Amino acid sequence: MTRRISLKLRIWRQDSQADKGKFDEYVLENLSIDLSILEMLDQLNEKLILNGERPINFEHDCREGICGSCGFLINGQAHGPNTATTICQLYLRHFKDNQTLTLEPWRAKAFQIIQDLVVDRSPFDRVIASGGYCSVDTAVPPPDGNAFLVSQEEAFSAFQTATCIGCGACVASCKNASASLFVAAKIAHLGQLPQGQLDRSLRTKNMQKQMIQEGFGSCSNNLECEAVCPKEISASWISWMNREDL
Repeated sequence: MTRRISLKLRIWRQDSQADKGKFDEYVLENLSIDLSILEMLDQLNEKLILNGERPINFEHDCREGICGSCGFLINGQAHGPNTATTICQLYLRHFKDNQTLTLEPWRAKAFQIIQDLVVDRSPFDRVIASGGYCSVDTAVPPPDGNAFLVSQEEAFSAFQTATCIGCGACVASCKNASASLFVAAKIAHLGQLPQGQLDRSLRTKNMQKQMIQEGFGSCSNNLECEAVCPKEISASWISWMNREDL
């Protein structure tokens, strides 16, 4: 028989950016430990709707740890207590019966709260738009992708940074709300491949400039970003990015 638990929830409720916001408390009983955190919120929202209350707003999409849509703090930890795990991959079996969980959105100047656990991560989009692309000459037929020779070492290294899903946990965990790990991953992904060499220098300067304009802080060197990254991207890529800017 599947073990069941009860949980006490403190969830941040905020109607809009103009609203002050506060924590509301809920108690959920007889929960299967096989439920994910998001499935638990689904059940809570069903009860709220039946009671005529506004459901809790939270982001999600694939629920497979790939898209980067979901993400919030659980007891002050980005994506919860497990390492290399997104919120949608976190299950109730990792919590104790009658434990209190505090759920709140990413806290960062650049990530304005839209509603409840949802924040505006469009600053990431603008950072990508400033340089996270490869320029190509569309006037002539592009060469076949297989024509670019890439060593196994370069391909593996580029793939390590390409795994970044842009969830924002690195920003939420940094005391300076720095996006350095996110930006470094995007710069290093393209900067290590032949297709990315044309814009390599300009890409680094433009993306770092946009990062500052969006209100992200400077790197704190505390490595909190690396500790909470669900894809375990190394903070050493920040050093790689800084060397690119010399």
